[in-house]
Amino acid sequence: MGFKKYIVFSALFIAVIYGYTFSLELGDYKVTILDISLVLPITVWIILPLFVLFLATVAHILFYGLINAFKQRAINKDIETMITLIKSNLLEKNPPKRFKTKAFKELSAVFSQLKLNVKDSTFSSSDAELNNLIASIQDIKAGKYVTSKSLKLNEMSGLANQNLINKVNEQVDFSVEVLKKVENFAPNVVRQSFINVIDSKSMTTIKKLYKNVKLDKELARRLFEKDAANNEFGFSSEEISKIVKDLEYTTEDYLALARNYESILQPDQIIALFEKLSEEIDESTPAYLHVLFEYEMIDKVREIVDTTPEGEYTSFKALLDLKDAGKHYDLESISYK
Repeated sequence: MGFKKYIVFSALFIAVIYGYTFSLELGDYKVTILDISLVLPITVWIILPLFVLFLATVAHILFYGLINAFKQRAINKDIETMITLIKSNLLEKNPPKRFKTKAFKELSAVFSQLKLNVKDSTFSSSDAELNNLIASIQDIKAGKYVTSKSLKLNEMSGLANQNLINKVNEQVDFSVEVLKKVENFAPNVVRQSFINVIDSKSMTTIKKLYKNVKLDKELARRLFEKDAANNEFGFSSEEISKIVKDLEYTTEDYLALARNYESILQPDQIIALFEKLSEEIDESTPAYLHVLFEYEMIDKVREIVDTTPEGEYTSFKALLDLKDAGKHYDLESISYK
């Protein structure tokens, strides 16, 4: 029974009892307590306990109703806080959240140790802000750049990093800006920006920016391939030499470099480049010999290999023997180890 109905029916019940007892004309009754006497109609004495019980019952209902209202308000507030905690978790933030109820405090303690992940499927809830947040996160993970300022990403989070990667992939001009201020961005953002600039911009632009990037062998390979395809405004031999010296190239790396440039650089350029490298770095000597063989500078090859110990540069010595014997050979089929 609802609270309003209880009051109405209780009042009717008291009225009926009062009307019935009043019709009996029971007279008065005197009550004396501590020399205090009170004379009231018997009808009133009958109704009075009912009325007091009614008031006590209403007060009891109101009191516990108020307590339950406060409890429910605390639960509702904790539900809102939990939704906020979910949003923070999705955004890889960890702000302190205070809960009012014991159950939610225990739940938040467990929840704070977990990391939520957004599925690819469509998400739907009664919270429109949460729906929009998850839709944005799904877009970021799908490779789209999300510009919404309401997203409020944690700049140090993986999600913000992925969003920046998406931006440099979508906006090559932004990649250029990243390379101008590499100290402001994570290494993987700088790396992807450099790859995008190599793929999309001219060597003129690349030459202005590549020194800002910490190159590795993979980036250097891409850089040299771009240079070989656009050599008119490409690197000088000195620039190529400086790049490879900083990367600790192996013999195979130097051979790959020679093959990349042998059809692009002028013979005197590539010979001078690898001659200089071989004088400073032993690992580059096989690449230098490879270049000399390519340009039929046999005497120079012989001059180098004849002064080496037995067992060193055996492949090139074998090539010389084949040539001296007048036999054909395939330079690329020989191992230069």
